[in-house]
Amino acid sequence: MKLPLKSLSDQIVVITGASSGIGLATARMAAERGARVVVAARNEDALRQFCDQVRSQGGQARYVVVDVASEQDVRRLAGEAVGHFGGFDTWINNAGVSIYGPLLQTSIEDARKLFETNFWGVVHGSRVAAEHLRNRGGAIINVGSEVSDLGAPMQGYYSATKHAVKGFTDVLRMELQQQNAPVSVTLIKPGPINTPFTQHAKNLLPDKPTHVPPVYAPEIVAEAILHAAENPVREQYVGGAAKAMATLRRWAPSVADKVIGKTLMEGTHSGHPNDREREGSLYKPGFGGQEHGDYEGHTRTTSVYTSATMHPMLAGAIGLGATLALASLVGAVPRSSHDRESSST
Repeated sequence: MKLPLKSLSDQIVVITGASSGIGLATARMAAERGARVVVAARNEDALRQFCDQVRSQGGQARYVVVDVASEQDVRRLAGEAVGHFGGFDTWINNAGVSIYGPLLQTSIEDARKLFETNFWGVVHGSRVAAEHLRNRGGAIINVGSEVSDLGAPMQGYYSATKHAVKGFTDVLRMELQQQNAPVSVTLIKPGPINTPFTQHAKNLLPDKPTHVPPVYAPEIVAEAILHAAENPVREQYVGGAAKAMATLRRWAPSVADKVIGKTLMEGTHSGHPNDREREGSLYKPGFGGQEHGDYEGHTRTTSVYTSATMHPMLAGAIGLGATLALASLVGAVPRSSHDRESSST
């Protein structure tokens, strides 16, 4: 069934986690392209400032203060979109936070709170959106992560939430397809993005956490999200490195465990004294209004891989080249007996 998605300029778009980072970049880009936007987060000042700016430029925007862990809040968000604009066409579940620290040093209370935001927030938003869109048509876009497919040491519970988001999104897509509902369901899987992500995370490390390069600008993720709002997309990696690591994990899991484990166990430590509030925004709103974070290294403002995958003719050529290169890399790395046994079954 062909899914009839509207041009962005004809859409009403709902975005959670829109007070900073990817959410704010996406909301701003959508408004610039003519969409009417309804933004949600816990930081009211940041939301109000964004809406005032959009309106001053002739656009249309509304905000709702929401904690996505509350289904009642999320239903109120949908009600605002319906009451003011008559409905919505795309719903983007973007709200999320993280915890930096070893699994066994993270309290169960903190882990449960992380799941309330990262997983249950997506569930609440997706259920409400599906109820509205199953008859109207449109798109549900869930922001996962490259760690939807990988484990990330020092962010173990965050990885677990994103695995859960992937599983939920896959089943939601299948069930809506079986119902012939005209709803596109997309999972966006960014690599490291220079947003206030590390600043908002709860930090159990002795120093400030940092991203492991390559690191990309949030606008690249916003482009991928808005592409999926207009074109049915199943999954979209943002950043070629994210796709490469996921592919390595699939073909040579033991090699990937060693590479990823060593890289993240060492690279997540910045070596700089922690000068941030350690609790971050896990339990309360963080600062808002900033799309970019304080990553000190180079931030890539383009991704050839991501751009190509949004243009099918280029994607085939680049995908073939990447597959051959990765096959050569894996062939050059000795694998464990477990990997050899797995590949022979």
